[in-house]
Order: sequence, then structure tokens, then C-alpha cells
Amino acid sequence: MYKTIIGLEIHTQLLTKTKAFCKCSADHFENEINKNVCPICSGQPGSLPVLNEEAVDLAIMAGLALNGKINEISKFDRKNYFYPDLPKGYQITQYFYPIVSDAYIKIDGDKIRINRIHMEEDTAKMLHQGDQISTAKESLIDYNRAGIPLIEIVTEPDIKSPSQAREFMEKLRDILRYANISSGDMEKGALRCDANISIIDEETGKSSKRVEIKNINSFKFVEKALEYERERLIEVLKNNENMVQETRGWDATTKSTFSMRTKEEEADYRYFPEPDIPYLVIEKDRIEKVKNRLPELPEQKSKRFVENYDIPEYDADVISSNKEFADFYEECVEIVKDGKFVSNWFIGDILRLMKENEDEVNDLNFKPEHLKDLKDLLDSNKISTKIAKDIFPQVYSEGIMPSIIVKEKGLEQIDDDEELKKMALEILKANPKNVEKYKNGKNNLLGFFVGQVMKQTKGKANPSKVNEIFLDLLK
Repeated sequence: MYKTIIGLEIHTQLLTKTKAFCKCSADHFENEINKNVCPICSGQPGSLPVLNEEAVDLAIMAGLALNGKINEISKFDRKNYFYPDLPKGYQITQYFYPIVSDAYIKIDGDKIRINRIHMEEDTAKMLHQGDQISTAKESLIDYNRAGIPLIEIVTEPDIKSPSQAREFMEKLRDILRYANISSGDMEKGALRCDANISIIDEETGKSSKRVEIKNINSFKFVEKALEYERERLIEVLKNNENMVQETRGWDATTKSTFSMRTKEEEADYRYFPEPDIPYLVIEKDRIEKVKNRLPELPEQKSKRFVENYDIPEYDADVISSNKEFADFYEECVEIVKDGKFVSNWFIGDILRLMKENEDEVNDLNFKPEHLKDLKDLLDSNKISTKIAKDIFPQVYSEGIMPSIIVKEKGLEQIDDDEELKKMALEILKANPKNVEKYKNGKNNLLGFFVGQVMKQTKGKANPSKVNEIFLDLLK
């Protein structure tokens, strides 16, 4: 039996208007290359950094949202290394005294501890010809991203599996989005993950070296990269191969990791205090002001949905995971006046259609009034649940009221007792052997008889009435 030990280092771009230490715009994505650059963020001699106070507030907010301790005193440091995307030759970060410590997120009852959250600046963006660094013949650099404010969220090695790592990332993204701390868009580089993994053979006590997988850019790839590396490390242990502590990359094309370099130790970065930025002192009043800006978070919203709308905990968790989706749910409940009815449609057809069409809430033609109209049709027995589900894709895509579609297509439910009884008698007459089997105790044939009426009426018959009629006729 092999035990998996995983820790994550997550870099999150903060939603500020300007960079961390200068007045350049922080809007770097899809902007003109090397447009938002100045002497400070390009590392020109004599330039001095000035701390972005909104970035500090967002870091505090992240600490509060993640149940952390906001440290009264924190300090910036220089992390020294040479790489083309680092114009100064060092990165301004917080190594010795981070702004937040002792935070956590709960995943299915497991408390995933967060050792620290510290502030730092982003590097420039490397543009590799062919997109993959492992196969690129040429690399270009866009310095628009250099100096964008980041927080790095460093977990303890509490994560037990690749799937739990993915779940942690998704929950973290939801919290950051709710609080408007970060966009959380992994595809745009606003949320980036480095994953550390090691394996222990619980029978022999032998363990692998720790491996870091760098710059994984999707939740799916976080899980896949860790799954691959877990299996690779198990094979290394089984075969008694020589092990090295190393940094590896993830190749999405081959779905495998590849060696990049041996893993640096902390001493390799020659950390020392940043002389141009004073100690950061966080007063209690400032923490309270930031706390007052903090909105209702996903876990709190989910709990309220269960209590107020009497919906299952699973439904509440799914709906509340996305702020816009949760807000839309409450808009619908306000109009429909039935939280369970709305959640059933949200968890089922609405969520499915949104995924199929890659829609966001703001893209929808579907409105709360459409769901109210659908409920009225069902409550008045004008349509069956089957008809409701059949017409819903058109309601969703075209924004047409369900009652209009039902009227135009002649889909109103057949509710006339005599008409339904006549159909039922014809079906019983056409199936004498099944009638005899039913009367001899094969009660599940009732579904067959009801199904024949539903088939004959193309789903327009009232199924509960048809059921009652057959029960009466088959006495």
C-alpha cells in the first residue's frame, strides 16, 4: 500500500487596477505586447518600488476568507535567481514574515491547512513558439505581466489524492471569485499551480524524493499530472531506481511529466530583506474595514440555501459554488416561490445545457419568468413532466415562454377521464396475455400498460390519471 502526500503552491493574481509596486496598468491579458512597462517593473537602475495598498487589502481579504491569521507585521524580501522573465534579477516577495499564516479550507471533513499566504510580484510572460517549453525552438517575452500583484497560497502536505488536490483548487477558486479577490481564470494565468508530491511505501517505510510539478494551468491537468507522477514514483520505488529531488513540467499533449531541473533548495535563492520597502504594519482597524467588505462566501451561502429553501446539501453546494449561478438561483426562487422546484431544474437541465453550450449566466436567454410559467403549467396538469423536459431546450435557447410553445405545438396534457379510459380499454384488449399475467401477480406490468398510453399520446396523457384508470380496470 502506497501513501500519497501532496502539497500545493498556488499563485493568484489580484484584481487591482495597477501593478504591485508601480502605476502601470495591471490589465495585461490580450493587451499590446510590452505596452504596460515602466522603469520600476522593468528593473531599471535607480527606480524605487511603491507598494500598492489595494493589493495589501486584497491579501488581507484572502486571509480572512480562508480562515487565516492576519499578521500585524510582515516584510518584503528579495528572491534572487536568473531567468529571462525576471528583469531585476530578483523577485520581490515575502519569505521571512508573510502577511497571513495558519489558514485552512475544509474538503469533505478534511482540514487542508494553509501554512502561509504571502504577497509577491508576478514575472513576465514567456511566449514559446509552439506553446510547449519542452519543444519550443524560440521564446519571446512580454513584460506586461511583470510586476502584477500576486498572493502565493502554500498548503501543508495534507492533501491525500490527486482528486482532492483538484477539489481544493476548485473550492479555492470559488472563494477567491466570490470575494472579488481574483478572477481565478486558470486559462488566463490568473491562477497557477505548482504541485509537490511524494510517495511512501507503508509496508517498508521507504519513501520517494519530493517532486515539484510546475505551472499546471487547468484543474483537470492538476489531477492528471499528479496521477501520472504518483504512478511514476511508485514504479521508481518498486524498482529501487536512483531518486532525485527535482522539478518537472507537465506536457498536456503526451499527458506525462518531464524533468526540467533538480529541485532548488531555499538557500539557492539567497533570500534577504528588501531594503527599499519598509515593514508592513497592519492595524486592527484596517482588518475590520476589509472584513466589512467581505461578502457571503460559498460555504455560508450553501448552508443558508439548505435552511431557507429546504434543498439537499449536495444541490446547495453545487449551486453556491458559482456566485453568478447562485444569484440567478435566488432570482428564480423569488419569482417561482419554490426553492426545491427551482433547484431540481438548476441541478438537472439548466446546468447540463449551460455546460453543453459553454454558457455563462449573463449569456442566458432563459429568465426566472420562464421557470414560473413552466411550474404553472405543471401544477395545473396542462403538461406532464416529460413534455416539460422535451420543450425545455427550446425555452432555454430561444427564451420563448413554455405556455406559448405548448399552445403552438398542441402539447397540452390529455386530462379527459373518458378519453383516457377508452385508450386504456383498447390497450388491455390488445394485450390479453399481459392482462392475465398481471392478474396472476406480475404487478410490474402496470408500467407497461401506462407506457403504451403515453406512447400513443406522445407523452401528452396525464400519467397519474392513466395509472389510476388501469388500477381500476384491472381489479
